[in-house]
Amino acid sequence: MFKNFYTILLFPSKTTKVKKFRLSQFTIKIIFFSTVTAMIGLGLMVFDYVNIKFESFEFARLKVEAQRQKTHIQSFVDKIGSLESQLARLKQFDTKLRIIANLEKPKDADQTLGLGGSLDGDKRSLIIFNEKQDRLIKRMHTDLEQLKVEASLQEHSLQELHEFLQDQKSLLASTPSIWPTRGWVTSGFGYRRSPFTGLREFHKGLDIATRLNTPVIAPADGIVTFVGREGGYGKLIVINHGYGIVTRYAHLSKTFKKRGQRVKRGEQVAGVGNTGRSTGTHLHYEIRVGGVPVNPRNYLLN
Repeated sequence: MFKNFYTILLFPSKTTKVKKFRLSQFTIKIIFFSTVTAMIGLGLMVFDYVNIKFESFEFARLKVEAQRQKTHIQSFVDKIGSLESQLARLKQFDTKLRIIANLEKPKDADQTLGLGGSLDGDKRSLIIFNEKQDRLIKRMHTDLEQLKVEASLQEHSLQELHEFLQDQKSLLASTPSIWPTRGWVTSGFGYRRSPFTGLREFHKGLDIATRLNTPVIAPADGIVTFVGREGGYGKLIVINHGYGIVTRYAHLSKTFKKRGQRVKRGEQVAGVGNTGRSTGTHLHYEIRVGGVPVNPRNYLLN
């Protein structure tokens, strides 16, 4: 059938018999084309393998980059949550100050945004891993805008509080709030039996028993308006604190201030004595508001 044949001789070694193969031209063509096809297939496989390896490296790089972006986004979300928590605490502190200062809530307080602290970890992780990145970034920008509005409103509220407290600073400094001397209260404010007559009488202040010459200090800022003797009070100092508030210190042994002098809270003005109508060494301490005696205990904070 085939006219052309090719003979192939193999010489394995000198002592081995020569091997002879006879192949037709058609068979050789089949072997040639099969070899070429196999080489082309192998080349394509190598090309695909290189592409897959490159894509694998690129995928790994993108995975690392995505993880880095997630870490940054997580940090950003944490910072927003921290800011929200700080603003929430600041609002609570603002409310407490307003209660203490008896200030009404600002008119725009109801317009403040409900930012009540950070999200819990599981919820935040759910957002980061389940939402698309562009939606998450958009949400964070919205939160930042809300925080800016909230911070602006809080700044306005605190500014109002600051102005109010500045106005009240003088009043607070002029309000008696500490003990004028240390000792034992032997007679309180109100009705009592007189140690001299045995009759019921109204006691206008506190009697504080202590050692002779124990320092008497001013319980608030003010101006000395009287220094001298006055009937049963003996040696007496009177300090006007403004706002209708006057304090009186009686039965003194000595005085250290003159009429018209300014005094500061905590500054010594006299020494405890036993002058005037007195049964022993003590300080008689009075507070009068608008000329009316009031209970000094209501003004003692320490």
